[in-house]
Amino acid sequence: MPAHRLPFHQYLVAIAALCVLAATPADCDDATVRDAAGRSVTIKDASRIVSVGGAVTEILYALGLESRIIAVDTTSLYPPSALIEKPSVGYVRQLSPEGVLGLGPSLVLAAEGSGPKETIAVLESASVPFVQIPDRFTGEGVVEKIRLIAQATGTVARGECLARSVESDLAALAQLRSHIEHPRNTLFLLSFVNGRPMVAGRATAADGIMALAGAANAITAYEGYKPVTDEAIIAARPDAVLAMERASFRLDARTVFDHPAFGATPAAAQKSLISMEGHYLLGFGPRAARAARDLAVALYPSLDPAHDPSAARELLPSERTPGDARWEASCPR
Repeated sequence: MPAHRLPFHQYLVAIAALCVLAATPADCDDATVRDAAGRSVTIKDASRIVSVGGAVTEILYALGLESRIIAVDTTSLYPPSALIEKPSVGYVRQLSPEGVLGLGPSLVLAAEGSGPKETIAVLESASVPFVQIPDRFTGEGVVEKIRLIAQATGTVARGECLARSVESDLAALAQLRSHIEHPRNTLFLLSFVNGRPMVAGRATAADGIMALAGAANAITAYEGYKPVTDEAIIAARPDAVLAMERASFRLDARTVFDHPAFGATPAAAQKSLISMEGHYLLGFGPRAARAARDLAVALYPSLDPAHDPSAARELLPSERTPGDARWEASCPR
């Protein structure tokens, strides 16, 4: 790894340390927030947090609040220590009221879309403050999450510090996108279900990360993730196929392009399959700009300094070493 790049786990520690220095006594006051459901929630004690949702947990760690977390859900994959150090309340969409409230939390932070609905109804009516964190698949959505979580946990100054750092990365990413002349038509393949491809349409995390990376979603006829016909894949004419890596499963180029529909696409002619770790790619936490940058470089090799040594524009502010004044400016002491 080049010396000028800062591994993200070190970046997270550095940002957390700098943000702790930015905290003020006012951060300790009671907080009232409006959550993703439009509810006004008052938090008097944020010392025992149940964190539900990978991005929620990642933001709490980035804010230096890991000591306050008493439990996480199974999608809290980053940092890897979270699921090792903390008890699990189960899968984000299969929570039980007893499993959450039985831990004695003083605050529950849950990603929008957590479930089931019956559990969420119980948690919303409980005496423990329950805050749903909005999950918009945009750069602005990431910053919105950070600021809401910081407000709910009484760490507003720390949150502004982290938000500014993420905004600087997003601005650098926008500059990178400006060099893309012809967006590549890209299809996100989630899996094959009985031989039928399950792919991403509009209003999905996959659609959002492709947009951040300067790609065009090849499937725009519907919202969400749905199985489609072979004819739909051929008609979409993707230039590239994007897939996510999971711990126990990974799609490879041979599997994808041996499928008759994918074999008839422009992507097959170029063997253009891009595979990235799932939470990193689709999590929309503090690393979203970095994931989008990595995807953009994979889609557009000319953006990689290996092809153009003068293209230092790919370097995001969060990757600069603390000795670089520009990096320090993103999160002043």
